[in-house]
Amino acid sequence: MMRAYSRNRKTISPPSIPSPESISPFHQHKSPTIEDDANEKPYFCSLMGPPLHADVILEYCGPRSELWESAGAGALDGDNRDPEPRECQDAPHQSQEQCRELEGPIDDSEDEDSENTLQEKQSTRNAGGYQRPPTAEQVKSAFEDLVKILRPPRKSPRQRYKDPHIDKRTESRLLAMKSHCAIYLDSMHQNPDPSMQYGLWSEASRAAAIGSSWTYAGKNRAKKPGAKKAKQIRKWVRDFIGDREELPGFDWSTTGRSLIDDEDIAQEIHTHLQSLGPYFSASDLRDFVGRPEMLARLQRTKTISLTTAQRWMSKMGYRWTVNPKGQYVDGHERKDVTTYRQDIFLPAMKALEGRMRRYGKEDEDLGTPEDQSSRRVVVWYHDESIFYAHDRRRTRWVHKSETAKPYQKGEGVSLMVADFVSADYGWLRSPDSRESARVLFRPGKNREGYFDNKDIREQASNAIKILKEYYPDEDHVLVFDNATTHQKRADDALSATQMTKGPSAKFGVEVNDVAEDGKKRFREDGKVLKKKIHMGNGWFQRLGSDERVEQCLYFPDDPDHPHTGQFKGITNILRERGLHTEAELRFRCGAKMGDCPPHDTGCCQRRVLYSQPDFVNVPSLLETECAEKGIQVLFLPKFHCELNFIEQCWGAAKRAYRLMPASSSEADLEKNVAQALATVDVVQMRRFATRSLRFMDAYRKGLTGTQAAWAAKRYRGHRVIPASILQELLKANIK
Repeated sequence: MMRAYSRNRKTISPPSIPSPESISPFHQHKSPTIEDDANEKPYFCSLMGPPLHADVILEYCGPRSELWESAGAGALDGDNRDPEPRECQDAPHQSQEQCRELEGPIDDSEDEDSENTLQEKQSTRNAGGYQRPPTAEQVKSAFEDLVKILRPPRKSPRQRYKDPHIDKRTESRLLAMKSHCAIYLDSMHQNPDPSMQYGLWSEASRAAAIGSSWTYAGKNRAKKPGAKKAKQIRKWVRDFIGDREELPGFDWSTTGRSLIDDEDIAQEIHTHLQSLGPYFSASDLRDFVGRPEMLARLQRTKTISLTTAQRWMSKMGYRWTVNPKGQYVDGHERKDVTTYRQDIFLPAMKALEGRMRRYGKEDEDLGTPEDQSSRRVVVWYHDESIFYAHDRRRTRWVHKSETAKPYQKGEGVSLMVADFVSADYGWLRSPDSRESARVLFRPGKNREGYFDNKDIREQASNAIKILKEYYPDEDHVLVFDNATTHQKRADDALSATQMTKGPSAKFGVEVNDVAEDGKKRFREDGKVLKKKIHMGNGWFQRLGSDERVEQCLYFPDDPDHPHTGQFKGITNILRERGLHTEAELRFRCGAKMGDCPPHDTGCCQRRVLYSQPDFVNVPSLLETECAEKGIQVLFLPKFHCELNFIEQCWGAAKRAYRLMPASSSEADLEKNVAQALATVDVVQMRRFATRSLRFMDAYRKGLTGTQAAWAAKRYRGHRVIPASILQELLKANIK
C-alpha cells in the first residue's frame, strides 16, 4: 500500500476511525467521490465534514503519493512554507532538524507567540517568536466538551439528541473547532515522535478551515479558504481550552448596522443637506463625509463611495424622484376666495352632509346621520381632464446594457374626458352601464374646437336625465369648479363694470352675431362679427317695503324723450332706486373694479351699484337650467382642487394609462383611456371623497391651505379633524 508523506517525510498513514462516541457523524463522513482505494488518503480528509468534490480534494491534498509534499509547496494557503524557528535564526550553524528536535511540537504558522504569559507573548510577537500548541490532553478534553455541547447527552440511545439551542452561525463555528481537534489528535496519533509533530497544529486548522468553509459557504464553491480562517479557528480553540464558557458566539444585534444608523450622525448629515437647498445629490453627502472633522468622528481614513452615499440617503428617507406637487397656492388665500369658501360653499356642503352617506375605514356604508325617513343626498363632482397619446411613465429600472431609443416628439394627439363621479355610485351611468354622462372630446382648433359652456350644459342635461330615470328616490347635487366656462351668464346679464355715468346711446352688451342655424357670422378679415344688445332688467326693493320692483335700464322709446331708447347711466339708475346720496358720489375709483378699496362698498357710484342684490346674485346659465329641472348646483371655491376628489380619480386613471402600450392611433387612445378609467373602482373613490371631506372640516376650523394639507395627511382616513388640531399645529410650528 502506498504511503503519504508530509513535510520532512512524516508518515501519515490512515489509522482506524475512532468509535462513534468520540467522533460525531459530521466527522465520520467519507467522500463518495473518491475511488475505492480512498482508505489511503490522509485521515483528516474524512473528518472535514460534508461531501467534498474530488477536484477539491486533489487541489488541497494533492495526489495520494505526494499529499503533504504539495501541501508544503503551498497548495493549502498560497505560499505556506515554514519560516525558520527563532533559535535557527539566532544560530544559523544548526540545521532545521536539530532545531525541531530542540523545540519539539511547535506551531509554525503563527509568527506571533512563543511564551505562555501575556507579557512574554506580547514581547515575542514583536520579536517574531512562536507559540506552542496545546497538549494532546487539553485538545482531547476540549473535543469531548464540544461533542457534549453540540450533542447534549441523552437518557437512552433510542431518544433523539436534545436541541442545543445554538444559532446556526455559532454551531458552524463549533463544528469547525471540533473538526480541528479531531484532525489534530489523529495526526498526533499517527506521529508519536515529537520531532515529527512540527506544523501539525497549523495543518489541522487549515484542513478544518476547508471543511467548515465548504459547509458554510456553499453558494461560493470556487472560493478557497485562506490562512485567516484557519487562524481564527485556532484562536477559538485556544480560548475554549482556557475557558469553557468562551464560545465563538455571534452578535446579531450589530449585524447589518451602518454608521448612518447613529441618529446623531444622521441628523448632522441631514442638517447639512438641508442647508444646501432643495437640489442636492449623493456626491454632496460624500464630500461632507470626506471633511477632516467628519473622518475623525467616523474613525475613517477616507470618505465613503458614491454608492454608499446613495444607500445612506435612502436610509435617511430620501428618494430620487420628481418634485412632489401639492395644491395650488395662486390665490388660494385671496380674500374674495376665502370669503366665498367660508361663507357660501362650506355652509352649503354642511347642510347637505347630514343627508349624505358615510363610509367607514373598511368602506362599509354607515348610513346617514339624520333620520332615515328623509331623502338621501348624492353629490356628484364634475371635472375635465386631458389624456395624451405619448404620455407614458418616465421613471423605471433601466439595465446598464440598454441604449437610447428614438421617441416621438411632442405629447401626441389628445383626448379630453368630462365626467361626473360620486362616492355612492362611482362614475355617473345607468346601473347596466349602457347610458353614461361621460363625454369624450377631441380638443383643438382643427379638430372639434373647445369644450364651451354650451357643451357643459348639454352634458349636465344628459346627466340629469339619467339621474331622474334611474335614481329617482334620491336628491342630487351637481358640483362644478369655478371656471369661467361654467360660470357663464346670459348675454344680457346685469353687470356694472362697463356702465357709463350718464345717458349713452352707444352702451350695450357686445355678443357674437349668430345666423338662424346657430353658426357664427364672420367678417371679411376672418374675425367673428359682433353686435350689441340691451342689458336685461334689474330689480330693487323700495325702502321700508318688501315689494320687488322691476327696473328697466333704458329710457322708453318715446320720440318726445330727449334720450329715447338710450342707456340711463349709473347716476339715474341709483336715483330711481332712492339712493340719492350715493348718486352724488364720484363715478368710479379707477378704470378697474380692483382699484376700489377692498372692504368699502360705498366708495363710488359704480361700486354701490355693483354691490346691489340684483347685480350680485345673477345666476349662471348652468344654474338656471338645472334649477328648472329641480337639481341644485354648487361651485367650488377657486384654486381649491383638493375639495374635488375627482382630481384624484384622474390621477389614479393616468397612472394606469401610462403603463399601457404606447400608440399614436386615436382609436387606441380612446380604448386605453376607457380601460384606464375603469381601473378606478368605487372603493378608491370613497377614500378620495373622505379626504376631500377632511379638508372641508379643516377649513371650517379656520386652518389655512398649508395647515389643512398637514392636518389631512396626519389624520389620514378620518372624515373630520380633531378639535385639538390648533395646538398640534402650534407644536409642529406649521403656519
